[in-house]
Amino acid sequence: MIKPFLLLLPLLLSTGQLAAEKVGPWDLDALKKNVPEMTWIHQDQPVHSLTYAGELYKGKPTKVFAFYASPVTLGDVPAPARKKFPGVVLIHGGGGTAFADWAFLWAKRGYAAIAMDLAGSRPPEPVFDPKTGLPVGHQSDGAKRTRLPDGGPGQGHEEKFNSIGGDTSDDWPFHAVASVMRAHTLLRSFAEVEAENTAVTGISWGGYTTCLIASLDDRFKAAVPVYGCGFLHEGESVQKPSIDALGDRKALWVKEYDPGSLLPRCHVPILCVNGTNDVHYALDSYMKSYNAVPGEKQMRIELNMRHGHPPGWAPKEIGLFIDSKCRAGVPLPVPGIPMIEGDNIKVTCQSATALKDAKLYYTVESGLRSGRKWVTVPATVAGTTITAPKPPADANTWYMTITDERDAMVSTGVQFAK
Repeated sequence: MIKPFLLLLPLLLSTGQLAAEKVGPWDLDALKKNVPEMTWIHQDQPVHSLTYAGELYKGKPTKVFAFYASPVTLGDVPAPARKKFPGVVLIHGGGGTAFADWAFLWAKRGYAAIAMDLAGSRPPEPVFDPKTGLPVGHQSDGAKRTRLPDGGPGQGHEEKFNSIGGDTSDDWPFHAVASVMRAHTLLRSFAEVEAENTAVTGISWGGYTTCLIASLDDRFKAAVPVYGCGFLHEGESVQKPSIDALGDRKALWVKEYDPGSLLPRCHVPILCVNGTNDVHYALDSYMKSYNAVPGEKQMRIELNMRHGHPPGWAPKEIGLFIDSKCRAGVPLPVPGIPMIEGDNIKVTCQSATALKDAKLYYTVESGLRSGRKWVTVPATVAGTTITAPKPPADANTWYMTITDERDAMVSTGVQFAK
């Protein structure tokens, strides 16, 4: 006997009822397909400003503020020569906002860039130097931001953690992911954007959000989370006490909103960027996040990398990685797994560029990872083979970096003593 459900299957498939993809609280199909309504605020400067429709918050419609820039808005491409450009979505970190500087930087690189505010506010319009044409400073002064009358949740502790449970519409992580996906869908709808060549990068909490987005939005060609990672309920994460304090709601927060739960879905090529001593996203949680990704992945770990927005968007490897995926740029070197051979460590590196430098980093110190000091040991580069002395027996954490002729640096995975 044929079950009634099987008889209905062709009809359900034809109407798309089984095709709907919902992960956690997000309706991915709707976020991908429905271009949000938008309104231009200013189009009279090199970086334009706009608002677009967000998710419901406390039962009411919301708007999200964003900056938009491209080679066209900057005047770098005259009207007769206009063409399509790859796109990039820029996600700010905690305490941040939409940064006109960041969008300007990517437009100068030849991208159409959108940078949204994820705190229900808008920063002041950028000021441009009349001599250089550059935006002056980044809009980081929270006192100058204006709360949108129909903005979504703020980016405080209550909205990020304590709201979990019941209605998801007051959860900041829910809104952050949805607002980024809506921005991506909007960006792809612009006539000057190559819809099939887009990337995303985010800093700190924006890196956290990038990890979620790369696991949920498979339309991106590349993702670069800076600092941010998952497994925030483990190790030395500064967010761990807040998650532990959720009590019987902790498991739900981890399931819905910790990137560690979603990164096993990630098949967008990803470059993970962090520092050895980051206090917000420690290396143990970082490597767990990296190892959870089943798809293409690379890493860049910088000794004592500063934490912040400008330091987070400065590494040249971010642009090179995205270029390699969105406009056939020369890829970054790809190191293999380091192997211990006698008293040495060897690693073979695939590279389309000449390699010029390599180093081994290790630490023997204990205590908080953010406070440990590292020892740097020069390594030998012979073509695509890197050799370094084996770290001492009491080294508890080590990794290697490789730099090519462009001064682009990549890292091996971080190794921990067992």
